[in-house]
Amino acid sequence: MNKLLKKMMVALLSLGLAQAVLADNVSDFKETLQAAEQGSAKAQNDLGVMYANGQGVRQDPVQAVQWFYKSAKQGYAKAQYNFGVMYYDGQGVRQDYAQAVQWFYKSAEQGYAKAQFNLGVMYANGQGVNQDYGQAVQWYRKSAEQGDAQAQYNLGGMYYDGQGTRQDYSQASEWYHKAAEQGHAEAQYNLGVMYTQGQGVRQNLVIAKEWYGKACDNGSQQGCDNYREFNQAGY
Repeated sequence: MNKLLKKMMVALLSLGLAQAVLADNVSDFKETLQAAEQGSAKAQNDLGVMYANGQGVRQDPVQAVQWFYKSAKQGYAKAQYNFGVMYYDGQGVRQDYAQAVQWFYKSAEQGYAKAQFNLGVMYANGQGVNQDYGQAVQWYRKSAEQGDAQAQYNLGGMYYDGQGTRQDYSQASEWYHKAAEQGHAEAQYNLGVMYTQGQGVRQNLVIAKEWYGKACDNGSQQGCDNYREFNQAGY
């Protein structure tokens, strides 16, 4: 049985909207453009998303960057986050991790959980900043405490590995559990491993099997393999 914990997921979150031009979005685009030109920070951010993803208008990352910037300058946290994503991905602007960090920080300081998570990733990876696991833990925690499942999973990984914090299997299992309850497959799998090995929790192979099953239902092949093996063993 493969009992090794999966490594932390460190991919940055994307804008997350479908990239398609839909006819019924055209009128929304025109209304949003009018509001954006009148100075609405929310509308400027929304317009940037529309340009980024081709909603009601031809996809144009350069225009997206311009509108995100207008909104971000007004202090709109979501736009600051989106502007940082564009710098991170090099969409509509030259890729620049230092600039991405700067804008994620502005957004994160306003409490935007996705930006806090991204800052944690960049500190963990040393992208645009000196690698600093302690800072990564701090930003993951801020995001995790707001309920971000990926941040909860990554924070659990930091506790499990003792990166940026004292190794603490009990804390690792606690944060994995929070993410797992939100359907995070890797966290569910890791909880299964911890119940199998009795790390941070009392060993319980029946509960381990339950978590492997949940991980399997959410797309984890390792979860499926372990669930099948436990089932064959009679648990």
